[in-house]
Amino acid sequence: MARGEMSVFEWIAMSEALGADGLEMYDGWLPVDADSLAEVRQAIEATGQVMSLMCFSPDYTHPDPVFRASQLDRQKRAIDQTVALGGTHCRILSGQKRPDVSRAHGVRWVVECIRQALEYAAEKQVVLAMENHFKDGIWEYPEFAQKADVFLEIIEQIEPTPWFGVQFDPSNNVVAGDDPVAFLEQVKDRLVSMHASDRYLAPGVDIADLKRTDSTLGYPEGLEHGVTGEGLNDYDAIFMILKTVNYDGWISIEDGMNGMEEMQKSVEFLRSMVGQYFS
Repeated sequence: MARGEMSVFEWIAMSEALGADGLEMYDGWLPVDADSLAEVRQAIEATGQVMSLMCFSPDYTHPDPVFRASQLDRQKRAIDQTVALGGTHCRILSGQKRPDVSRAHGVRWVVECIRQALEYAAEKQVVLAMENHFKDGIWEYPEFAQKADVFLEIIEQIEPTPWFGVQFDPSNNVVAGDDPVAFLEQVKDRLVSMHASDRYLAPGVDIADLKRTDSTLGYPEGLEHGVTGEGLNDYDAIFMILKTVNYDGWISIEDGMNGMEEMQKSVEFLRSMVGQYFS
């Protein structure tokens, strides 16, 4: 949902027809005052759903420590919004891959900020879910930790805690040029949330074409959104891994670029996969 296309209440009402159990929210759509947030929560619960994840996009790779502190303040506000809506999980990211920021500096700043955010998250009993993200829509540069090796370097420095884990999106691995199944194997024991999306090759495009482009700069041409389960991701392999760790967290559909009909098909596909592997 793009800003201004519909109200958050219209989005909540429209989602009810999908028959899903939960609904993700984006902090930028939401008010911050308690009364307004209470109205949003009431609207979500009236559909029979709960707020499954607060999608928040902090930018912790800025070289200015004052700016990074402002992002921590925003993260705390997103955590407060999560609590107000009855949620338990709030997304956390690394930040933008700025060309003038080295990997070493970026990793250090992100780890420092995550550790500070975790203090507040633990106090509020909210899980911070770090996503292997591609790029926030308002960012100039792609995600600093888009590539699997950078992402793993960061999370390996975050001490095990019930208040931190991985938000897995297989399509973002595809865009980054990494293997989603191999990545999931590496993070499966820290998995707390998942996006189920899919990507397709446009007519006349093959994998070799994508590999010849730098997938870290802009969204690769020739890679399109579509119905979950009908694209490049191997969901049987993914669900087999989820089963080995008895995964019981949220699996959220990230779809709808081509209309709600495709979103409904994605819901039906995921329900069938959950039934097949976890019944």
